[in-house]
Amino acid sequence: MNEEYEEQLRAFVGRELKPLAPGQDPVNRPLIRHWAEAMGDDNPVYVDDEAARATGRAGVVAPASMVQAWTMRGYAATTAPPGGSSGFDELVELLDAGGYTSVVATDSELEFLRELAPGDHVGVQEVVESISPEKRTGLGVGRFVTTMKTYRDQDGQPVATQRWRTLRFRPAESQQEHEQKQKQKQEQKQEQKQEAAAASQREPAALRPRPAVNRDNAFWFEAAKEHRLLIQRCFSCATLRHPPGPCCPQCNSLDWDTVEASGRGHVYSFTVNHHPRHPAFAFPMVVAVVELAEGTRLITNLAGIAPEDVAIDMPVVLDWLDADPDLSLPVFRPVATEDH
Repeated sequence: MNEEYEEQLRAFVGRELKPLAPGQDPVNRPLIRHWAEAMGDDNPVYVDDEAARATGRAGVVAPASMVQAWTMRGYAATTAPPGGSSGFDELVELLDAGGYTSVVATDSELEFLRELAPGDHVGVQEVVESISPEKRTGLGVGRFVTTMKTYRDQDGQPVATQRWRTLRFRPAESQQEHEQKQKQKQEQKQEQKQEAAAASQREPAALRPRPAVNRDNAFWFEAAKEHRLLIQRCFSCATLRHPPGPCCPQCNSLDWDTVEASGRGHVYSFTVNHHPRHPAFAFPMVVAVVELAEGTRLITNLAGIAPEDVAIDMPVVLDWLDADPDLSLPVFRPVATEDH
């Protein structure tokens, strides 16, 4: 690197990357409770005023490790100042120009100065502490960028500090290594498909949970036993609807009949379910919202495809899962050449 570039990097040391900005919400009980539940932390001082007062506190407090949570901006928010980019953006652009396009976090040192309680409004300010000379690492040649984040309350008083270090580096992976990794990924994908196919052939360890069948939807499940996918249709205005119900949402008519779906559709949305485990299902399990060619949507499973191969809008076709003698359910699989 030339001296001019080195000088540009050195100029960032001591510079403010992100000005003090308050979090979007003050410290609050609901988020404290959710955090404690998610982390499995049953310390009563986080949720019980009486328990907290018994320890000398004025009331419940937030777990110290939540300090970052109060300042996270969310996906839709922007950290850039009005009319321009932030110091952080400018530093990233400079590092990118030097070829340091990849990043990995290496250290996080937190010091907590006081506990936070509901009503506190926390903000954070970030300043560059140091940028190292080039270092050769296992990931590639790079520079360690260390910043100091200072968390302050609504009165501007510091409540915590965080020394945050990342490695900005040029990937060292060779073309041969890249090809080898791609080959390994393909082999792993093939193994997963074979395992999924084998799992689908095995007898389930337990019955699938029973659906809630009632007078409004019994016709649908009865038709499913015959491998017919029905869509409820308003007899008055011909609006199709799913899930079944007694009343048309368009004209409020109580009269209806059905049409049989063609069995074609596309993936409108999906998620890959890993937990909680249930012995009647094979995991990972793709749960999708499929939009039928007729326009209605239903929640179903995707079969015959690895989770990483699923994509929004991919065409799918109806198949049937005979879970047991009393339960048949529609599932969908990718459209194959012979389906055209």
